[in-house]
Amino acid sequence: MISPTRISYWFILATFLLVGALHLGTPLLAALFSYFLLERLRWMKSKWLAILLFVLLLLAGSFALAGFTAQAVVALPAVAEKAIPSIIDYAKAHGIELPFTDWESLKAVLVETATDQAQYVGRFATGATRELVFVIIAIVVAVTLFVRPEIDLDRDRHPLRNNLYSLTAEAIASRFRLFYASFTTVMGAQLVISTINTALTTVFVLAIGLPNAVVIVGVTFLCGLLPVVGNLISNTIIVAVAFTLSPRTALLALVFLVVIHKLEYFLNGKIVGDRIRNPVWLTLLALVLGEGLMGIPGMVLAPVVLSYVKKEALKIEVKEAGVPE
Repeated sequence: MISPTRISYWFILATFLLVGALHLGTPLLAALFSYFLLERLRWMKSKWLAILLFVLLLLAGSFALAGFTAQAVVALPAVAEKAIPSIIDYAKAHGIELPFTDWESLKAVLVETATDQAQYVGRFATGATRELVFVIIAIVVAVTLFVRPEIDLDRDRHPLRNNLYSLTAEAIASRFRLFYASFTTVMGAQLVISTINTALTTVFVLAIGLPNAVVIVGVTFLCGLLPVVGNLISNTIIVAVAFTLSPRTALLALVFLVVIHKLEYFLNGKIVGDRIRNPVWLTLLALVLGEGLMGIPGMVLAPVVLSYVKKEALKIEVKEAGVPE
């Protein structure tokens, strides 16, 4: 008969394959990060107080995101109206032809593009709705696991103590505990990376005198929690704002974008690699493969899976070459 431990290994392997094949990286990350926050909010050994604080944090974050979106809807056209003349003058001076001449013509181009891509936009909206539903389910799963993490709820009532179901459930729980431990290790490293990225961005923003410095720095820290691509998003915002000052400032910001984007790869490889004790090249390879398989979620999960596989392999003793215990 197959041992419960071996079944648990096949189970988690099947989980990884399904997450990749069904593109469930986002809900998996949402569940892991929600559980991570709940663990950090567990003060005075009260789970319900942690859940209350977690819900309040979610509500505050949702309201802040809604407020930021509302401000962006108002601010972006104003930024565009200031930036477009500079962009047009710069393009004319360098012989570059643009498909727009002012803010109104740019809106016309965007509308035309959106019309041509209506089918794509529809698919994107459907996908975004699906992701949102999955994220909500993942958060609920994280909360229920936080309240009661047991898989076999009637462990003490079974007539046969060492039955296959109970022992397999315990083995699967052990696999996922180790996987979560790998996630916490990588998240700690990512917080360090985000802090470094934010510090560099703060110096740059203050040095060139960009407007809305506090907002830019805050967005940079939050985006920095996403490996590599988060840095790209935050610095793209910087380039757009920099164009309101001058094309030269925007070019300087673009150089900053490229340099930090490359630095982010090596920071991830070095800092995350040191945390999980893997060589830089292996961590970078995992990041590239993860991004290729699942995009941003795959990039975040890649070092976690790499760390988990190593931890599991270190627990298996080999008495003879090629024969695991």
